[in-house]
Amino acid sequence: MKEYAYVRVSTKEQQDCRQLVAMESRGIPPERIFSEKLSGKNTNRPALQALMDTVAKGDTVVVESISRFARNTKDLLNLVERLTKKGVEFVSLKEYLDTTTPTGRFMLTIFAAVAELERECTLQRQAEGIAVAKSKGVRFGRPPMERPRNSQEYINKYRLGEISLRKAADALGIPKSTFERWANTD
Repeated sequence: MKEYAYVRVSTKEQQDCRQLVAMESRGIPPERIFSEKLSGKNTNRPALQALMDTVAKGDTVVVESISRFARNTKDLLNLVERLTKKGVEFVSLKEYLDTTTPTGRFMLTIFAAVAELERECTLQRQAEGIAVAKSKGVRFGRPPMERPRNSQEYINKYRLGEISLRKAADALGIPKSTFERWANTD
């Protein structure tokens, strides 16, 4: 009977140190910690799949919180069901969940629903904030590229077939896609 850990952060910029410290303080050796930097939007994650393939009857999977394991109730319950069928226990440190008890399994369902609600509310607030910002004229993404003074000359040559798209873009020192957009909108 071994304990395995699953550690996940959503982006390369985020750090997994807090989760790793929690697993190490629990005594889980580094070779039994499955870690990745990938969105939890679905369960198609290499480290998660490797963990699911590795664990066996009598083992325990430990996560710092259920939101690190799955982002929605359906995925969480499916993953835990797969573990249960293999005879593997599931423990979430933050929520104090242990699926070896009926209460633990019930609480898992409740916490999964709350985690999913929290994620959906965050996305909704983000979308609302972006909409408000856009209505106030805030622009997202890269700022538009300034056109060189002689860009119209190259656009005309390109339209007349005197110069290729690539040569025109290179002459202006801009990406081909930018030149093409300019040529098609003028």
